[in-house]
Amino acid sequence: MKKAIVKAGKGLRKVFPMILGTVLLVSLISVLIPKSFYLTIFGKNLFLDLIIGSLIGSISEGNPIISYILGGELLTQGVSLLAVTAFLVAWVTVGLIQLPVESAILGKKFALLRNITAFVLAVMVAVITVLIFKVF
Repeated sequence: MKKAIVKAGKGLRKVFPMILGTVLLVSLISVLIPKSFYLTIFGKNLFLDLIIGSLIGSISEGNPIISYILGGELLTQGVSLLAVTAFLVAWVTVGLIQLPVESAILGKKFALLRNITAFVLAVMVAVITVLIFKVF
């Protein structure tokens, strides 16, 4: 048990600078990109909104608590439910910013596969959500 704790501590010490850098980068992007920026990106084409929402959500990255507030604001500004759902699911599940850290800890193949799967599922969840609510 003691060996496992020591080994885990060494591993954590090795990746801590990468984790700290990722947290700082996410914080910087959150400050530099104003929330109003997202409103100008989404148009009236549902397919493009779906793809754009998923891509921007993948790059932006955020936590679930903020996503409820941001999603509500986007919906009140007239952004489609499809785009908002794709954006928020990708924002919470896909982590392109943290990909280097995830690759170092879990391996490149696993990290890439997880992010690609999360992106595809974000698109699918958005479509299914809109179909369930029958709002196009």
